Amino acid sequence: MDMGIKIDLNKAKEISHNIRREKRTKEFEPLDNVIAKKIPGTNETQTEAQRQEIRDRYAQIQTQIDQAQSLEELKSLPIFDIT
Repeated sequence: MDMGIKIDLNKAKEISHNIRREKRTKEFEPLDNVIAKKIPGTNETQTEAQRQEIRDRYAQIQTQIDQAQSLEELKSLPIFDIT
């Protein structure tokens, strides 16, 4: 009888998505403040372009999470980089 630890991949993906959302929100925060406060001397077009880059990056990570077939694949995603 195998009494080893079993990983629920769907739960691991759910946790990974939550981590992705938290990190994306933190990256958005300073840019959201620039947009919301309409700070003079800031370029809203450039700020929105930066926000789109973040959206695109995290959309790619979302796809990678959804397509992961193992815990090792999830662990290798950039949202888990601690450098």
